[in-house]
Amino acid sequence: MDFSYNTKTQDYLTRIKAFMAEHVEPIEDKVYQEIHELNPTGDHKAWKVHPAMEGLKQKARDAGLWNLFLPDAELGQGLTCSEYAPLAEETGKILFSPEIFNCNAPDTGNMEVLYHFGNDAQKAQWLTPLLQGKIRSVFGMTEPDVASSDATNMAATIIEDGDELVLNGKKWWSTGLGHPNAKVMIFMGLSNPENDKHSQHSMVILPLDTPGITIKRMLTAYGDYDAPFGHGEIHLNDVRVPKTNLLVGMGKGFAIAQGRLGPGRIHHCMRAIGMAEKALALAIKRGNSRVAFGRPLIELGGNKERIAHARMAIEQARLLTLQAAWKIDNLGVKNAMVDISAIKVVVPNMLESVVDMAVQIHGGGGMSNDYPLAKLAAGARSLRLADGPDEVHMAMVSRLELRKYK
Repeated sequence: MDFSYNTKTQDYLTRIKAFMAEHVEPIEDKVYQEIHELNPTGDHKAWKVHPAMEGLKQKARDAGLWNLFLPDAELGQGLTCSEYAPLAEETGKILFSPEIFNCNAPDTGNMEVLYHFGNDAQKAQWLTPLLQGKIRSVFGMTEPDVASSDATNMAATIIEDGDELVLNGKKWWSTGLGHPNAKVMIFMGLSNPENDKHSQHSMVILPLDTPGITIKRMLTAYGDYDAPFGHGEIHLNDVRVPKTNLLVGMGKGFAIAQGRLGPGRIHHCMRAIGMAEKALALAIKRGNSRVAFGRPLIELGGNKERIAHARMAIEQARLLTLQAAWKIDNLGVKNAMVDISAIKVVVPNMLESVVDMAVQIHGGGGMSNDYPLAKLAAGARSLRLADGPDEVHMAMVSRLELRKYK
């Protein structure tokens, strides 16, 4: 395996770094502050996108730094997982920057689903405006009334009724539900209970203005609504959509999910590594600039060793993630399952540890909105659940490891 960045990746990485340095980094603190001022409450109907975003998105389009995640040279930039990974890391350093390049979750995953599994009509109606950045999307999988760590527990239903599908149930932690431009959800539900457990569920394209949909509430993550994207709880009561909104076929939900969740985890993990790099840089700057007990903070309490451990942990996590990306590109998702499951555990735990160290060095300021560390801490902890709990992924790794000895 060769993890060195090829010429194409190096070119894109140079351009993204220059773009971030010129257009994004100078306004980072201002945007963080003003996002809170624009969205002071949990009322998602009043949430607003920061006015700088559209201009930045247009600049990214003009610079050819748009839809970097999609491995299609016409609709995206034609990058493989391995080629895109370091770009995702760079954009992850500033929390709002992935949207600037139209590379933000959950839209990337939803666009990949529509790209790989949607028919021509579905692509024209939903994929095209998503690729253009005109609308935002939501993914409905996790549910409040069942243990969603076991996705086969999913209880929301999809029932055929003539030329229509009838949807009922609840979803929560549906990221992006509060965005003013959120127009569509990819909804996963129980459709074929008579089948084997991995062929019982389906995915349906659900316009968010369909009658019978109620957004019950927006959810806080460690006290933050994460506006204007936000995570919400949505209830469906006899929601009807045409059968043409079905993706692939009844009972194909898990097959689609496997295609969605493989490359998507590379995106998540590399962005998280970028977040860790940001936290480490902030910790070093703080440690060098503050003096306590007559010495710089960096010289006190084992902080140098903590910096060293952080650097080693970041490098290990990056190499493991690049290995997973290489395997997806060269061997396919099925042959990368150990690596994909491993990075879901390793990277968020690494990020959580590095951010916690940075918060400690910043003292009280690290817990406030004066620095992005509180948001990074919430994001790190959330990732350990959003991609499924650590225990599920470790069970997968151990199962595949033990299989070698049968």
